[in-house]
Amino acid sequence: MSSLGIVMLVHTALDRAEQVARHWTAAGCPVVIHVDSKVAEKTYSNFVASCADNPLISFSERHTCDWGRWGIVAASQSASEQMLENFPDVRHVFLSSGACLPLRPVQELIDYLSDRPRVDFIESATTADVSWTIGGLDHERFTLRFPFSWRNQRKLFDAYVKLQRATGMRRRIPDGLTPHMGSQWWCLTRQTLSAILQDPRRKIYDRYFRHVWIPDESYFQTLARLYSTHIESRSLTLSKFDYQGRPHIFYDDHLQLLRRSDCFVARKIWPRAEKLYQSFLANQTSAMRPAEPNPGKIDRVFSKAVERRTHGRDGLYMQSRFPRHGSENGLTAAGYSVFQGFSDLFEEFETWLETATNTRVHGRLFAPSRAEFAQGETITNGALSDSATLRDYNPKAFLSNLIWNTRGQRQCFQFGPQDTQDINWFLARDKNAQISVITGAWAIPLFRSNMNFADIRCEAARLQQIESKQLEVLSSVWTKARVRSWTLAEFIEAPMEPLQTILDEIAPQTARHLTEAPLMVDLAGFGQFLQNLKNQGMHPQLMGDFPVDDVFGTRTKPFRKPYLVQ
Repeated sequence: MSSLGIVMLVHTALDRAEQVARHWTAAGCPVVIHVDSKVAEKTYSNFVASCADNPLISFSERHTCDWGRWGIVAASQSASEQMLENFPDVRHVFLSSGACLPLRPVQELIDYLSDRPRVDFIESATTADVSWTIGGLDHERFTLRFPFSWRNQRKLFDAYVKLQRATGMRRRIPDGLTPHMGSQWWCLTRQTLSAILQDPRRKIYDRYFRHVWIPDESYFQTLARLYSTHIESRSLTLSKFDYQGRPHIFYDDHLQLLRRSDCFVARKIWPRAEKLYQSFLANQTSAMRPAEPNPGKIDRVFSKAVERRTHGRDGLYMQSRFPRHGSENGLTAAGYSVFQGFSDLFEEFETWLETATNTRVHGRLFAPSRAEFAQGETITNGALSDSATLRDYNPKAFLSNLIWNTRGQRQCFQFGPQDTQDINWFLARDKNAQISVITGAWAIPLFRSNMNFADIRCEAARLQQIESKQLEVLSSVWTKARVRSWTLAEFIEAPMEPLQTILDEIAPQTARHLTEAPLMVDLAGFGQFLQNLKNQGMHPQLMGDFPVDDVFGTRTKPFRKPYLVQ
């Protein structure tokens, strides 16, 4: 008869529970199983019958086990009492669940505990020393009453907590007890466990903990401190939790991770993880080298998983992660550049920019008719369509997907007040965006158009109003993008310096001094065009101080050449 007894709390996947129970008994460990009373009677009877051929498997009195309620403690008590009474040779009792899986040969655990005959392995810390409590209740879980289920009666739970706080209601902690908390999966010596279960004041303690929140994490953890002569405040069961306090579930692809932990038992195992059950329940004599359990070896992996779950990856939007507004880790995955007014001012600007920077240069991605992808593509990386309808359904996802799908090559695109404006705040808030704006450049296509002047005046008023609102967004305190802005007049006065600055930032690895700017459109008569708008009652305000005498359109050198100082 083994010196180790297993208490197993079972709720679901009874076939897996039977498989693991038989694995324990094959090493001589008696197993007492508690089955949640919510399991149907017929299912329970079939489970008992299937285990009837094994004399080391027995079943305890059944209790209703709801999360965070007293039933889990009562189940542990009943099964533990039966274990101590029926198997007098047992020195350690190991509490597990039906979703637990032994990771090392059972004999290694037996030998490990035999070398430590008076050591109790139970995570036990005061509320001041723990950081894992979820839900805002630390010490209050011991001083308030919790008659309602947090999961099934949430409104009543919250209302009653609020009422007790408002009225100052407090419970008195029984004399001699210092509340402790920890994992519910413990391994206690017979001496300590029997002392807890046979304590003359047990009724007092049970009555008190019955209305403590999540008593399975505090009942044995607190009372063990009264009787244990040697507590190691750790669990021998590998049990990891996410940022919401929910247990991580282990699947087949976690096999090597579990092996690296050197732990004896792990939970919570997916019932259909065939590879895990086959690997760890096989007759393994040297599957893992004898070593001290060290779950810290894989903590980095779990920390990374929590970080990925709560922060995601820069610019990766998917079905399972639509972050709250303002809580995103990053709106896009890589840097990109937005040019406003440049394609209006320069001929073939996209071609020139692509040659100068070796980047991918699109047209107006948010044009009303379609997304103007580079080289006239209708479908681009990630099967993104140029359909305006699909793009405008979720323009933020459209842009973030484009940047994600093309990461490794910088993307540039044109934008302006003629385009769909729903993306403005997204661009402004994106730290990866480099936005260069020539204000008032939208007037150049109107100047060169063949429209009636009355129509030009109305359109100019509309575009100026749109760009004014956009500039307010770009100058907001919430803006994180790198924004540069010039009026049309000041940019034309000296275009080389801003162009050189922009190119140096886009492609610093291929930085070179520009000797000439892209070909500028013919602006002869543009100053008079703006004056005509004024005369018609539409006052252009975003172009800067543009002279009426057409000095920009008639000068032979419309920009200054750069010079090198040695």
